[in-house]
Amino acid sequence: MAEFPQIAPMLSYEEVAAAADWLVRAFGFEESERIEHEGEVVHVTLRLGTGVVMVGKPGESYVNPKRLREQCDAAARMYAVPWVVDGVWGQVEDVDAHRERAREAGATLLSEIEQGPDGRLYRVEDPEGHRWMFAEA
Repeated sequence: MAEFPQIAPMLSYEEVAAAADWLVRAFGFEESERIEHEGEVVHVTLRLGTGVVMVGKPGESYVNPKRLREQCDAAARMYAVPWVVDGVWGQVEDVDAHRERAREAGATLLSEIEQGPDGRLYRVEDPEGHRWMFAEA
């Protein structure tokens, strides 16, 4: 079994393989584990430095945040702000280059690079509607 940090976020995706491939391309993750079940990718473990994000598919009834917002007014209102709502925070060496990489991969940019309490950061959304904040190390 792979070695993991003491705590790691787990995010659900409708299309796990496509999501993991996109996260690698857009955010610079490295894939460390991919699990298939009956020919479908159902789990991928991604690493960024010492951090880990687990990406999986909980079942056919799962609806990603982007589609949920399209189907539910309450969810749409919750995500009507540019803030990270139930998202993931990550730290990168060069936030300018990271944001540009995400933009080139088709990410929805939620903010410009701004000065936060602990340094420069930006907010972004992936294709299935999960929100991320990346801050400069």
